[in-house]
Amino acid sequence: MRIIAGKHRGRKLLAPEGGEVRPTGERAREALFDILMHGRLSDGPAYEDAQVLDAFAGTGAFGLEALSRGARYVTFIEKDRAVRALLQQNVAALGETQHAAIIAGDAVKPPRASGPCSLAFLDPPYREDLIAPALLDLAKAGWLADKALVIVELAAREDVDLPDGFTLIDERRYGAAKFMFLRYGSG
Repeated sequence: MRIIAGKHRGRKLLAPEGGEVRPTGERAREALFDILMHGRLSDGPAYEDAQVLDAFAGTGAFGLEALSRGARYVTFIEKDRAVRALLQQNVAALGETQHAAIIAGDAVKPPRASGPCSLAFLDPPYREDLIAPALLDLAKAGWLADKALVIVELAAREDVDLPDGFTLIDERRYGAAKFMFLRYGSG
């Protein structure tokens, strides 16, 4: 697995062996970031100079891709200790420790945010009904700015009832994955 574009283009990311983490494929990530760059979701690239949240972070591929492409800062939330250790190695290998924070915690019961993020990625385990609770709890804890763009990855045939305050603005399928593009708050 590699960073697709930006200053870290082509750099490899470590991923754990086994099935505890399901990294998003490079083609799906590339398509997602093309939408964030050229799409109708924001005035310019949605990640440019953004405060970003990468919840259920795993390898950190979403947040590190955003940093590579010009995000200002990324906060990663990951509860698994071994996966968090690999994530720390990925952040360090790219020289992004000054632009990233890694929180040992659960995105469904997150700590209070130090500041809101304008862009958030949620990639929970498929079919575990974690999306709606995570969205609610992240919003309550102050992680999402008003009008934040939230991208949720779920199984292609999975559906979710969105909690109040979240509006579906686009949806795309890539193989076994589906991306939901949500707007939070009054946006």
